[in-house]
Amino acid sequence: MVPALFRKVPRVTTRRERLELPDGDFLDLDWAGEGSARLAILSHGLEADSSAPYIQGMARALRADGWDVLAWNFRGCGGEPNRLPRFYHSGSSDDLRHVIQHAMEVHPAERIGLVGFSLGGNITLKYLGEAEVPPRVTRAVAFSVPCDLACSSAELSRFSNRIYMERFLRSLRGKLRGKHPRFPQEILLEKLKGVRDFRGFDDRFTAPLHGFRDAEDYWARSSSRPFLAAIRIPTLLVNAANDPFLGPGCYPWQEAEESGFFHLEVPAEGGHVGFASGGETYGSETRALEFLNGPA
Repeated sequence: MVPALFRKVPRVTTRRERLELPDGDFLDLDWAGEGSARLAILSHGLEADSSAPYIQGMARALRADGWDVLAWNFRGCGGEPNRLPRFYHSGSSDDLRHVIQHAMEVHPAERIGLVGFSLGGNITLKYLGEAEVPPRVTRAVAFSVPCDLACSSAELSRFSNRIYMERFLRSLRGKLRGKHPRFPQEILLEKLKGVRDFRGFDDRFTAPLHGFRDAEDYWARSSSRPFLAAIRIPTLLVNAANDPFLGPGCYPWQEAEESGFFHLEVPAEGGHVGFASGGETYGSETRALEFLNGPA
């Protein structure tokens, strides 16, 4: 909680670009640097955006090491509502695919590294295991990833995590209320009554808005864990043992043991997207640089 509430990082990714999507929607991309041979694409977590301290802290560390940085905002997270009834969700790897393709078209980097946090980490891992990735995408790191969404949802529903659940739901409710006047048939606010956890929210909103049958179908098809065995570039997942958002299913030991590409590290401390180390540079940033700078 301390890094989330009290860490202050000056904004590094200051050049904004709007990426128009084939379905008529858009994504806001925030860049730093210009012309490096190495580019890192950063994906934030649930109801965050590119200004999150963990994103800007990572961007600062990468820039200091000579990387250019692209931090993208999920649909509706860049400060302006997106155009369609749909939002983003934990399996929105199609949007990440568009971001990577655009980056390869406009940036000269020979090596592209991916860094994802929490929900953005799940999207990143799912993308890597879905299909062959472009040769310029050489390495990836993900932190605090709920790679088994059903397991993570159950963990967050525990009474001890109520403060986190309510914070997420408050933000999600606000976005639904903001969209309702434009899409009164697709977004029925009366369905918000009684929603107290992700199962209720995903059953009533996430699933129908994004083509899933229900919460269980959404979780099963969007979790990255089933895709890990198919990853074919060096990829590191770092999930802290004391992460309050993650249950046993979010620690894919077997997949890491059986893969020559996917690696899992479970430090005792770190919380959820924390990894504070007592200095300006956090442990997650140091570890990401070490891994991304490995051989292609």
